[in-house]
Amino acid sequence: MIVTLMVAWIIFIILWKLVKTTIKTALTFATIVVLLYFGFGVTPQDIWNQITKVAQTYLQSSPSR
Repeated sequence: MIVTLMVAWIIFIILWKLVKTTIKTALTFATIVVLLYFGFGVTPQDIWNQITKVAQTYLQSSPSR
């Protein structure tokens, strides 16, 4: 039973670190988007359009198999 508790504790710690990192990343991303919006008038749609444009350019420039 002690081994089971130790394994459960280790899994809990790993999951807790994962959740903390995910939340920090999401808050950082949200902060950047809000700053871009209020500072420069860049909307989230503008950001998404630029990301898809870069992805399409990359896919078109990569050699086809």
